Amino acid sequence: MKRTYKKMTLLLPLVVLAGLVLSNCSSSKDWRTASRESAGIAPDPLITDEAVLQVYGARAWGWRGWFAIHTWIAAKRTGEAAYTVYDVVGWRGNRGQPVLRITRDVPDRHWFGERPRVLKEHRGAGVDRLIDDIDKAARAYPWKATYQVFPGPNSNTFTAWVGKQVPALGLDLPFSAIGSGYVN
Repeated sequence: MKRTYKKMTLLLPLVVLAGLVLSNCSSSKDWRTASRESAGIAPDPLITDEAVLQVYGARAWGWRGWFAIHTWIAAKRTGEAAYTVYDVVGWRGNRGQPVLRITRDVPDRHWFGERPRVLKEHRGAGVDRLIDDIDKAARAYPWKATYQVFPGPNSNTFTAWVGKQVPALGLDLPFSAIGSGYVN
């Protein structure tokens, strides 16, 4: 009788945790229809002449968002009318594409329904040079075709790696940027 009670007290927390995880995997949430719209955080490039560099983070999709964020970098040089977004996404690798993407895009998109927040920002004089350094570092990222949720390399590994290559960025990612320690 004591052994059964002991097993039950050990098993109960696991059952509760599994229930919590599964409850967040509801069919009412669908990544295909989740918002990817601008959050309205980034300065409008059509009316903002100065250089803008922002590092974003948003809660990861689904149950991972309970403890982890996804990070990316957005940059606009002085006078440019669009942002360049630097990010790493694992599903691209599943489709035979590089996981690293550097493209003109909306800088402050919701991350599949999750509102982003600015983790670091630089604006104005001297930022063009910083953007050049970030672009060079991003293009030299050693894991362009490799993605692993844990321990990395992943999206946070990319952002941390760029930050390490460009100390002037002054980037200090939060603990929830799982995979950022992969570069240490």
